[in-house]
Amino acid sequence: MFARTLAEGAELRPLEPWQAAEFAEHADRVRADIDRYIPWARTVVDEETARELLQAYAHKQARDEGRLYGIWVDGVLQGGTVFRTFDAAQGVCEAGVWLAAGARGRGLITEAVRIMIDWAIGTRGMHRVEWLCDPRNTASAAVAGRLGMTCEGVLRQAFVLDGDRRDVQVWAVLAGEWRASGGSERP
Repeated sequence: MFARTLAEGAELRPLEPWQAAEFAEHADRVRADIDRYIPWARTVVDEETARELLQAYAHKQARDEGRLYGIWVDGVLQGGTVFRTFDAAQGVCEAGVWLAAGARGRGLITEAVRIMIDWAIGTRGMHRVEWLCDPRNTASAAVAGRLGMTCEGVLRQAFVLDGDRRDVQVWAVLAGEWRASGGSERP
């Protein structure tokens, strides 16, 4: 089984359909922490809907169009990372994240996404990794900045959540920039 250590007691590993019960429980536990910005937090309400989301990402992975990973802290699912989109032909993918409030402040998300970008650029040859977030989500924007991404602008009212049109901030790092910063050289 694949697992990457993020910090003492914390690891990144695939989040798969067979873990639907655990994911449903996790969604219930973190919903209030993440539902302002993470749409699935409103739709994953039981084991069946958890399995549907996990299966959708399993299909995306089989088609090489996306991937989903969980972050476990002391054996408890606390968050995750995702390649929401992954277009190998164009060399462009989008990374996304979520994390329970109690697990924040340890650098887990930054390290997890660093591992993902290293893999996308170093192993898969992606040219551009994007990060999209609500401009009001300052914690998300801060992660993008720590990763050396450039804020390229804001797509005004480009996303709808709860009937509310929201802006989307676009961040990205190019392969050459990532390598120049020392990325894709880690073991």
